[in-house]
Amino acid sequence: MNRIRVGPTRPLIAIAIAIDIATAITAPRAASAHHSTAMFEPEKRVTLNGTIKDFQWTNPHAWIQMVVSGADGKPADWSFECGSPNTLSRQGWKPSMLKAGDAVTIVANPMKDGTPAGLLYTVTLADGRVLGPGAASPPPATPPPR
Repeated sequence: MNRIRVGPTRPLIAIAIAIDIATAITAPRAASAHHSTAMFEPEKRVTLNGTIKDFQWTNPHAWIQMVVSGADGKPADWSFECGSPNTLSRQGWKPSMLKAGDAVTIVANPMKDGTPAGLLYTVTLADGRVLGPGAASPPPATPPPR
């Protein structure tokens, strides 16, 4: 009677071990590939009034492009990094919230090197709504009486 051998063979075990080792080596690199906020000045905030030039609802971060009046009175473009679209949508943002020409006020942590860009803290819309990580959270819901 011939016996049929069932189960992994040595080559399959070797391949599985090689895949595990490769994953262990490359996973930390992939996790650290995401940039930090080290390029922004965490202790400083700028407040800018202007108009939306573009709102880019893209991964890994949404971006707001804004036109402000520069110190010389000429238009100056600024860029602001926001959270991910996934995070923003959970906070109530929609891709259609900011349109070209909308007047807004942005508070942001500026770039350390003086580049006209920053990390969004808040954006105040023309209707008074304030969005962003620095916006006040709504009060927690009061549980119904028992």
